[in-house]
Amino acid sequence: MNITIDWIAFVQVFIAAMIASVLVVGFYALGLRLLVRAGRAPVVAPAEFTDAIAVITEKQRARAAKAAAKAAKKSPLSDGQKRFALVCAYASFAVCALAVLGGLLLILFNH
Repeated sequence: MNITIDWIAFVQVFIAAMIASVLVVGFYALGLRLLVRAGRAPVVAPAEFTDAIAVITEKQRARAAKAAAKAAKKSPLSDGQKRFALVCAYASFAVCALAVLGGLLLILFNH
């Protein structure tokens, strides 16, 4: 029994995984940045977990929401620019979703 490794295929998979991870993380970060720029900073409500390391209180959540609203009012962008940033943020999230979906389709149907 002789086991051989196709190193070229290994390198191809490694490069594809690196490109896909940079693509997903990069576009997700860009989407979050544009979302904040559009004045829609994501504020997550506190969650109660039994094994949580740190859980924010309702007061801390309200303070974060107030700070996000204040930052949104200070934005130097016009309404049109904010709308454009919001559309671009959603487009960035769509690119992330398409990259993940494409990877899943490759895994499922490329055998």
